[in-house]
Amino acid sequence: MKIAFLADPLSGFKTYKDSTFAMMREAARRGHAVYAFEQRDMALEEGVVSADIAQITLTGDADDWYRAAPKAAMRLSAFDAVIQRKDPPFDMEYVYGTYLLELAERQGARIFNKPSAIRDHNEKLAIAQFTEFTSPTLVTSDAARLRAFHAKHGDVIFKPLDGMGGAGIFRIGADGMNLGSVIETLTVNGAQTIMAQRYIPEIVQGDKRILVIDGKAVPFALARIPQGSEIRGNLAAGGIGVAQPLSAHDLHIAESIGPLLAERGLLLVGLDVIGECLTEVNVTSPTCFQEIFDQAGFDVAAMFIDAVERRSQGK
Repeated sequence: MKIAFLADPLSGFKTYKDSTFAMMREAARRGHAVYAFEQRDMALEEGVVSADIAQITLTGDADDWYRAAPKAAMRLSAFDAVIQRKDPPFDMEYVYGTYLLELAERQGARIFNKPSAIRDHNEKLAIAQFTEFTSPTLVTSDAARLRAFHAKHGDVIFKPLDGMGGAGIFRIGADGMNLGSVIETLTVNGAQTIMAQRYIPEIVQGDKRILVIDGKAVPFALARIPQGSEIRGNLAAGGIGVAQPLSAHDLHIAESIGPLLAERGLLLVGLDVIGECLTEVNVTSPTCFQEIFDQAGFDVAAMFIDAVERRSQGK
């Protein structure tokens, strides 16, 4: 197979933990040809979506890890699979990229995750489709509603809808200290919509990343445990990742919504669960492949490439 990865610059990869690298390594191990390009390499010209794409060879060196052939303009439909792995921020440039990828689909490209499904599933708001698994949640830009939500629940998390890596997350306790300032800052004085959720005390046991591939759960989650006085478990915010088997309730969540998301074209999803509550549905570039493999021995990349092979062959 010819597999093209739409990703951020390869020179910035940290190969010891990068999930896209793990995918590439597994694809190459199986003899597939691996290609890479960035969103800025794409173009729509005379009705055809193409990109300046380089075939890459993995060296086996952890730092100097690849060699890239000269880029050449190629139709995205020329590949057996195109793997969308561009990281957020999910800004308008990201949205424009999904439009181009969707046009490429109409020209025969097989793209995972499906571009329209990525657009339709905001990683924070998507949980509203599965309220049976969520803690009390409010989405609004209205300060009065946000204050009333805090007054009702006492201990509340406030966060932007377009954040990543734990950026912009605030906890306001029962004393309401800095409530007004946080609301004003996050909503930009009522101009931007944000999310408020009742605080989930089980965060001290970790924010669990549950990976779901083609509707089936990886049997181990990575619990990202906050350190010190930090309330965020995100690895980017200093959390420590601990691989652990899925609990019965973790598996119930994954089995309840995973197949539905797969039907919508989301081959790879990262469900974030604190305690027994679903807090996010990650669809852009879910991670934690290598941490789970290193600690639990489960080869997530192999499971993912299995799924890409099946889907690319129409199975």
